[in-house]
Amino acid sequence: MSAPTTSQSAASKPVAPDRIWTIPNALSTLRLIGVPVFLWLVLGPEADGAALGVLAFAGISDYLDGKLARALNQTSRLGVLLDPLADRLYILSTIIALTVRGIVPVWFAVLLLARDAALLVLPPLLKRIGLGVALPVHYLGKAATFNLLYAFPLLLLSAGDSWLATGARPVGWAFAIWGLALYWWSGVLYFVQAAGLARRHREHTRVLAGAGGPAGTGGDG
Repeated sequence: MSAPTTSQSAASKPVAPDRIWTIPNALSTLRLIGVPVFLWLVLGPEADGAALGVLAFAGISDYLDGKLARALNQTSRLGVLLDPLADRLYILSTIIALTVRGIVPVWFAVLLLARDAALLVLPPLLKRIGLGVALPVHYLGKAATFNLLYAFPLLLLSAGDSWLATGARPVGWAFAIWGLALYWWSGVLYFVQAAGLARRHREHTRVLAGAGGPAGTGGDG
């Protein structure tokens, strides 16, 4: 039997955006499952060692799922939704748990959560002007998430009285402050992106109105 041609191989290859059962999606799903497990470990038995393991897996899988999606050509619409959802839930659950435990101050939690609350207004605003699109994830947002996912295990580790906790405290807060700053910076950039989209949409609408419609009819002929 002869080998399939390039066109035959391409035709038989599944369309990546519509795929569900992929390795990156499996990693993102496991990260989501880890959120309630982490909360129970920290707030229930206060098993900080096991909770650190969950956070470590979350950070590693967050890095790997994007890399694998591109390397294996397994980028999908579901993955685009799952990845940032898992990031947000880990940040939300971790900051709540650390605040309840008294490991981070309330002001830090308020500043962190206020950024996400501010961004909640963007989707309805974009939809209201006829732009039902999701803003692409900005690299600064990913950098902020990485910093925070590095900070949280170190801050949790700093809750003890050992020499390891003493050493983890300043490093954890360095990552936390950088992460908070980048988190807000990326939030501002999302608003800038949204404003740019809205401006281009208005200009496009004005041009179409001046031309008399999409087909360019109704001019001064």
